[in-house]
Amino acid sequence: MTLRIFNVLGREKQDFIPLESGRVGMYVCGPTVQDYAHIGHGKTYISFDVIVRYLRHLGNDVLYVQNLTDVGHLLDTGEDRILRKASQLQAKPMQIVEFYARSYFEDMDALGVVRPDISPRASAHVPEQIKMTQTLIEKNFAYEANGSVYFDVTSAPNYGKLSNRRIDQQEAGTREEVRGEKRNPEDFALWKNAEPEHILRWESPWGEGFPGWHIECSAMAKKYLGATFDIHGGGIDNIFPHNESEVVQSECANDADFARYWMLVGSLNVPDSEGIPVKMSKSLGNFVTIKDALAKNRPEVIRMFALTAHYSNPVTYSEDSLGAAAAGWERLYNAVRLNRQMMNGAPETDDGNGFLARLEQTRAEFSASMDDDFNSPKAIAALQELTRDVNTLLNSDATVGLSVMSAIDQLYSELGGKVLGLVPDAE
Repeated sequence: MTLRIFNVLGREKQDFIPLESGRVGMYVCGPTVQDYAHIGHGKTYISFDVIVRYLRHLGNDVLYVQNLTDVGHLLDTGEDRILRKASQLQAKPMQIVEFYARSYFEDMDALGVVRPDISPRASAHVPEQIKMTQTLIEKNFAYEANGSVYFDVTSAPNYGKLSNRRIDQQEAGTREEVRGEKRNPEDFALWKNAEPEHILRWESPWGEGFPGWHIECSAMAKKYLGATFDIHGGGIDNIFPHNESEVVQSECANDADFARYWMLVGSLNVPDSEGIPVKMSKSLGNFVTIKDALAKNRPEVIRMFALTAHYSNPVTYSEDSLGAAAAGWERLYNAVRLNRQMMNGAPETDDGNGFLARLEQTRAEFSASMDDDFNSPKAIAALQELTRDVNTLLNSDATVGLSVMSAIDQLYSELGGKVLGLVPDAE
């Protein structure tokens, strides 16, 4: 079966055909390193971890780029998130960045998330962002005003093609603060003039300032993956205006398609006081850090929780839902552990080899599920159904030879371990 991906850009499932056979370029918007990562971040990056793992399982050479935002991600008030945190803690901005970047990677390592091949920081790629901004000005897609540079959305007919929205449809409070210097209220910043008190600032053709959030990802994606690449991922909440702005400014600057497939992960929600699910976020204060979650749960349980829903669907967090994930993981791993224990002293025979056909059935079901837009819930269900049969086999009076037990362990280690990250190595 051909791998099919739901492409947000086309709003349909499409056969995945990379630009170059056997090679995949993938860019995922990473975190703004201003605080400890919460399990909403965990859901997002576990989802993309499994996507990368499965692409590699299929034999692809994947170049996985995930950025770190350390400048330019502004609050609705216009204040830089990193600078606000630095002010609160009376620290230098790069102290904040270093501390929380290290903490983020510690959390991802603990969750078994394979590190990206490249983790570029926005602050280390300001020249590339200035160059792209200059190109957009030269092509009459952008203009300078009082030391800031804005993208003129009226110059780009394709603006809105990813989200099917325009900036005048944003929720109240999310628009940029500056109005008078823009030609159109919808125009977004590529470069911002730095106020005297703004610490993070760089020299540019327009004076001292700092890059806009959207241009950062466009410039870094181009540097490491080229003007056109295979997959762009992120959270569904950033589809507009961030991802939409990435698309239009990249395609206008480069005269080429940007990402060919867009994959966006559903939000992690938490019930509010009335039981209505709302997105887990730092601004609402309704988050659970990954560190706190790991203090109470095995990393495999958190992965199971994240993967028992399709990556594109929202998930509601609760202690009950984590408990259900823990119970499901324990059933799976108990069968793996029992099989590994019984392998010691198992007869060197092929008794029970009729079960090998059952293993091949599971492999086929697993592959069909993952080929269908990385459907991890169905893939896990295939392993859970196998687990019932493995338990029945191992607890029966039938003789099971070492070769069959080894085949069982190989399947769990490969599909449940290397692909899903749910089955640890022998403990």
